[in-house]
Amino acid sequence: MLQARIAELLRPFLVSSPNSCHSESGQRPEEESAVLSASQLQHISTYIDLLRRWNARINLTAIRDEEEIVIRHFGESLFAARCLFPREGASAPAIADLGSGAGFPGVPIKLWAPEISLTLIESNQKKAAFLREVARALTFTDVNIQNARAEDLDPNQTFDLVTLRAVERFAAILSTAARLVSPGGRLALLIGSSQVNEAQTVLPEFLWRPEIPIPSSKARTLLVGTKEP
Repeated sequence: MLQARIAELLRPFLVSSPNSCHSESGQRPEEESAVLSASQLQHISTYIDLLRRWNARINLTAIRDEEEIVIRHFGESLFAARCLFPREGASAPAIADLGSGAGFPGVPIKLWAPEISLTLIESNQKKAAFLREVARALTFTDVNIQNARAEDLDPNQTFDLVTLRAVERFAAILSTAARLVSPGGRLALLIGSSQVNEAQTVLPEFLWRPEIPIPSSKARTLLVGTKEP
């Protein structure tokens, strides 16, 4: 897919506006919109090619159209990445993407903030194999793919940030996700707006920020909570 077209499709998710993620990131509405580098765009193009080839053999995503893949998967993931990790002053935390599937939002977050230590947790063996191929093709370092159920992970293993998107058994997996968050760490949920109240009710030990509507979506939202120390 042409890099120029990818950049055009992703622009709405990287535009600064009073209704985006500035309250989360500390950025000011008047700041310029983010621009992806040629290297980042090339990585996204390579990722799309891999996703389409593997999707013909295993069901990684129901979305088949390239432009819809960019908008629905990369756009949402990069919007979350920008909210969670502003370009200036970014740290290098340990992140876990729970139920990573085809790698969203974990892999785009790594593209946005390459300094992070990323663990992709995926119980399906074929999907885990795909994630390994993505990590190899994009020449990632400090990426760990764990082919395991989150419930079976070392209970002492925790992360500075845990991300969760489009998973089944939402209420049940929330408790598992919360266990993986270090005290003072964050849990970032890419969910439907109808699920916000459920998340806040199931995990009252988190201090929840106001939900952040995702651009180009009527019902999707980013919800970020900080675990009490």
